[in-house]
Amino acid sequence: MFKGYGDIRSGNSYKVRLALIQLGLAHEWVHVDLFAKETREPWFLEKNPHGKVPVLEAHGGVCLRESNAIMCYLAEGTPLLPDDHLLKAQVMQWLFFEQYSHEPYIAASHAIIYFFGRPPGSDAELEEKRAPGYKALELMEQHLGAHEFFVGERYTIADIALYAYTHVAEEAEFELARFPAVCAWLKRVEGQPGYVSKAELSQELRQEAQA
Repeated sequence: MFKGYGDIRSGNSYKVRLALIQLGLAHEWVHVDLFAKETREPWFLEKNPHGKVPVLEAHGGVCLRESNAIMCYLAEGTPLLPDDHLLKAQVMQWLFFEQYSHEPYIAASHAIIYFFGRPPGSDAELEEKRAPGYKALELMEQHLGAHEFFVGERYTIADIALYAYTHVAEEAEFELARFPAVCAWLKRVEGQPGYVSKAELSQELRQEAQA
């Protein structure tokens, strides 16, 4: 059984948990509270010296880090990662896009506003992220205007990766209404078998903590 470590409030943690659930993989999820700085605790640093979530403890106790790498490992040999070499490369293409052209602007803006409460002096940093964040959404809109999903007209981990922070982009003060194809795609992702929202997973954690 797999063991995941993360904070569902983090999109990177959420995408790994969602992949585990949608793949039907038996796992235990350990909540690592980012607000309480548990990623700096010695027990966690033994699993990831970088002090970041998520982490997946795989077979033999080997710990994997970086959310998209974890999803690739989990999805290998499943419908969420195509066997065809070109389609697999296209999945990787969108995973790299998510990490280099999407996450640094939309996810980082979300962290500044949601996690750090928009601290004094952050407005200039947020403004710097606005244009490249919108560029990422525009590229997604262009692609999704002609495709149901990102790769091969089917749901893959590329969709999970991009969904994680796109669906909360408005919390980062990006106007999703400007992107109708993206909004329609978000609904298609939410209609996939096994889909569970961040809110539902957060509620589950609260119930476990109270039990």
